[in-house]
Amino acid sequence: MGFTFLNMKLLDRKTAIITGASRGIGKGIALKFAEQGANIAFTYLSSEEKAKALESELSAFGVTAKGFKSDASDFDSAQQLAADVIEIFGSIDVVVNNAGITKDNLLMRMSEEDYDRVMQVNMKSIFNLTKAVIRPMLKQRSGSIINMSSVVGVKGNAGQANYSASKAAIIGFSKSTALELGSRNIRCNVIAPGFIETEMTAALDDSTVQAWRDSIPLKRGGSPEDIANATVFFASDMSAYVSGQVLNVCGGMLT
Repeated sequence: MGFTFLNMKLLDRKTAIITGASRGIGKGIALKFAEQGANIAFTYLSSEEKAKALESELSAFGVTAKGFKSDASDFDSAQQLAADVIEIFGSIDVVVNNAGITKDNLLMRMSEEDYDRVMQVNMKSIFNLTKAVIRPMLKQRSGSIINMSSVVGVKGNAGQANYSASKAAIIGFSKSTALELGSRNIRCNVIAPGFIETEMTAALDDSTVQAWRDSIPLKRGGSPEDIANATVFFASDMSAYVSGQVLNVCGGMLT
């Protein structure tokens, strides 16, 4: 007798932490995870109103969802977040390190403060939360850590030396983590988004956005759902034999 997967939810009963989930790519991932049956612990920095609205939106899928006001770039906050999630949800099966910022400028004009802040938020936050979830995942002998890099971290970009450096560092960190934790059935992979159309890009003028679209082989910008679908793959058992890899979700930009 064959098996049917038509009604199976890929993340059923898994608990996922998603950082920076109040908007854009993070929100898209949270919604897709909830649709696939995951219980969601997500972080936000400022708007409690948006967090409560997202909790309701996620809960409508029949899962447990809770927002945590937490700064992943702060080591102690990340430790507390992991402890709180274990206490409330009972396990941590998936971590999506999505929180990030940009402070773009040409290198000759870039301040030390802007360089340090981007590295602190984009890279050190991944160290902080990964460090915080290692013990519970080792105890479970399972887990999937998914780190959000960028095509800019793969190929570089003028005016984004700090952002490119942080996103390239994520790739090296993730590959090392995969090597260290693989024997305990803990996987670590990277997603490198290309040009993704979110609330932030909606503020740009149409001609700029269209020029970017035209430069992409698939002739369109990506959506948060495009990134979310790739993230579900890494979070689910469908990728049980995949670790230490970088998936470029970029419409062919790096082809």
